[in-house]
Order: sequence, then structure tokens, then C-alpha cells
Amino acid sequence: MPIYVQHEVLGRLPDVFNAEAIWQAPGLALFARRPLLRDLLERCPREQRGHAATRCFTHVTLRLPQEDVDDDYHLTRGNRARDLAQTLAALHQKDFGDLLGTDQVRYHVSGGDDLQPGEIEVRFGHAVYLPGPDEKVLFQVSASTDAAAWKPVCPVYPDQRLAVIDEASAPGWPFGAAGTLLLINDGPDAQPVLQVRPKGALDCRLDERQGCYVVTRPGETQGRRLLLKIARAGGRPALQPLVEPAMRPAVQPPAVWQPRTPSRPVVDDGTALPQPPARAADARAGATDATFAPGARQRLTLAALALPRLSRYRNTGAASLSVPFDRTLAIAPTGDSALTFVVDANDTLHAVTPAGQQPVSAPATFAPSGERSIRLLAAPSQMAERYCALVPLPVPLAAPVTQGCFGRGGPALATLRVLDTPRLLARDDAAAPASPDRIGLSRSAFAFDASPAGLSITRQSATQALYHLDAELGFVGAIDGAEPFMLPPGHHVVAGHYVLRFDA
Repeated sequence: MPIYVQHEVLGRLPDVFNAEAIWQAPGLALFARRPLLRDLLERCPREQRGHAATRCFTHVTLRLPQEDVDDDYHLTRGNRARDLAQTLAALHQKDFGDLLGTDQVRYHVSGGDDLQPGEIEVRFGHAVYLPGPDEKVLFQVSASTDAAAWKPVCPVYPDQRLAVIDEASAPGWPFGAAGTLLLINDGPDAQPVLQVRPKGALDCRLDERQGCYVVTRPGETQGRRLLLKIARAGGRPALQPLVEPAMRPAVQPPAVWQPRTPSRPVVDDGTALPQPPARAADARAGATDATFAPGARQRLTLAALALPRLSRYRNTGAASLSVPFDRTLAIAPTGDSALTFVVDANDTLHAVTPAGQQPVSAPATFAPSGERSIRLLAAPSQMAERYCALVPLPVPLAAPVTQGCFGRGGPALATLRVLDTPRLLARDDAAAPASPDRIGLSRSAFAFDASPAGLSITRQSATQALYHLDAELGFVGAIDGAEPFMLPPGHHVVAGHYVLRFDA
């Protein structure tokens, strides 16, 4: 069986950021020195003819001791790690230029807590792929053991041919080293293929009803299993034909003509009756019996919730914050819940279902009822000091807007403040019940004024943090100062734990 991932640990390196010491040892004592990165690439070519290499691997990942990576981030903002990747790529290009063809040399540096000082883990091979700077994800692979909590395994990119799924990459992998799964990608227009290596080591079948693969040990139909879901980027299942969404107009017309519905249906009782005389309106050329109705009003939509870091609010007595969802994955602050996200005082996230509670980390996907799923996204790094994660709502809420003020103390848009329920915020024994809205949301967070060009936002409190996110919940910037800020249609504003989208 071919080796899909070459994996080596280089040790005894006095400086793990010294690219020349990682690439090739000095001197000519070829038989006395230990193999380094250049030697590993020479010994394991991508393609060869006879004993001569014709192509070499060009994507290499390096894992350094986490403490060294942290120190580099604290002292140089990660410059040494970036210089290491760039220098190794230049050495790779220089020494193997005739074996590259049209392939691009790419290196990635990260940290690992399992490495000792002076050690570096090197990975390259047929199933090691590093995306380009503008390359979009084609498939997302996620795993689950109970079909309720789905955890990410790996992304797959358009030019990526292979991906290995095993105990090192799949959370909850119950099979040890008994076998691995190989995902084969034939491009955007083809369905991905999942195969077992070595053949027969595991049973892998497609469950079309659940839309996922079921992996078990051979002959153990009731034993431990792993569920694998492969979805196209954007959430569409990869196991179904790709259907492009219908095109929508970029700007909704301000008004529409709607025909008037008769108050009573016309019943044909089979009796011949005289034809009623034509009305004057019908006799006039171009006349119509339609009513002019205004188009859809501008509105703010609660598109997501931002889960706060409770460690910032220890002086309030906050012990945990719960965000419950019912079986339809709508917010359920007062009823029974099928899934609840809980943030504790140490900023640890938990998912609570009828089956129990487990710690989770973003990104992750959950489908407690098996019909509709909900995502847990990592908070943008620029907001990570205040927030643990973002939760896009499968069932958003909307309210019409013209002008007013959003905040804890105003009645405007009160229907969007779905967490304004004291029972959702657990506090220390001596603390009185309080609304979760007191965490991070001022009484008057911002004033707004809707217009066709966007939503004009003016911050009302000097202590209120406001953030601007784009249509895909990507970070754009903080909204500071007292000057009005224009939020474009389709973009989001974050105030407290509410992520509001302006729809025009």
C-alpha cells in the first residue's frame, strides 16, 4: 500500500526557526549526519522513472513546539514563523527547481503541545495539500458518533486530489490504527469517493436517508460506529446533485402592483344570466383594477448570536449563559430545548442535548433532530477577546425599521432581544437574577436611521463595543467614535450578543 503522508520528527535542533539547519546539515559527512528535510524529499519523490525522480512533493507542513510558536507570536507577532516558511520555500525552489513543473511550493508552520524542545514534525505526501491564498473550500468533511453533534474533520479544496481521514484527524475515531479512510476528489462536477485502506479493514457504507457515510468494524453491525458527512461549501450535501440557486435581483423594487382578489368567488351554477354591463373603468384604455401596494419594508434581522466570554464579567457574578433551541432550531427561551449551548465562567463551551452534555469547540455542526442543522463558528480573531463563538440562527427573526435606538432600555426592536430572560443567566448564589442583556449591551447601544443606501448607525454609549461584519459574517472593522456609520444592505452589526443584519 502506498504511503499517502510522509511523517518524520527531526530532533536536536538548537533553533527551530533556523531554516538552513532544518533543510540541510553543513559539511560533507554524508553517512554520519542524520537526515534532514532536503534528504527526506530526495528519498521520497512524488514520481520517478526507474531510480530517477521526475517530480517532487511541493506542499510541506511543519509543526514546532507550541511554546516556541507562542514566544514568537508574543515577541515578533509571528515574523520568525513566516520567515521560516518563506526561506524553506526558497531553498526548495532552488534545489528542486527542475522537478517542480508547474507546481507551486507552499510551506505552513504551526505549533504542537506534543513536541519536545528542539523537535520539528515534518509532513508531506500525496494527501498533504496547502491551499493557495485565494482558493475556496470545495467540500467540508465532518464526523459524529451520535448524529447530533458534528465536528469538523478537514476541508477539501478544488485542486486537492486526496485526503486521509484517521484517528489523527477525525474526532471520536473509535477504530484506533485498524485502518484509514481515503477521500478521492475528482473535481467540482464529480461526487467525492470514500475508500477504506487497507481494503477490508473497515466497513464503509452510504446511508442515503441520513445523507452520510456509516463506518464500522467488519461484522460489528451493533458496535461502535463513526458517521462522516461530506458537504459542499455553503452547506449543500455533496451526495446530491449540485443545483445552482435561482438568480435574485440585486435591488428589490420599491413597489409592486398587486391584483385585487374578489371578495366572493365566482360560482358557475350552470344558469344562463345576462352579461353585466361593462364598468367605466374597464372601458377606459389602459385602466386596471389593481391596487398599488408598497414594497417590502426595510428591516433588521437577528441573523446570529455572539456568545460572550463570561470571564470578562466576573464582577457581575455571571456563572453561565445558556442559549436554548427547540426541535426546529428556533430560539426557545421559555420552553423545552433539544439543544442548548452553554458558556461557563471559564469561557468553556458545552453542548447539552437529551443524551447529555459535552464540551465543544468551534467550528462544529449540530443536528439534534436530524432534519435541520445549526453551526457553531469561531469568532473573528479581532473579536476573540470578547466572544467565544458565533451561532448563525437557522430560524432568523426580523423586525421593520425606520429610525430609533437599539439597546437594553428601549422598546424598539425588543422582539429581537431573544436572550432577555433572567433564567438563561446563572449567577453566583448571592447575586440577584438579571437579564443576560446586561452583559455587553448598553441601555442605548446605537441609534439607527434606515435609508435605501443603508442603515445609518450612531453609537450612543462610549463603553458600547460595536462591530461591522460583512454578508458572510466576516470581520470588516470596529464602529468607533460618535460620527454616523453607514452599514450597507446585507451587512451585520454586532452589539452585545446580537448580530443584526440590515435588509433593504
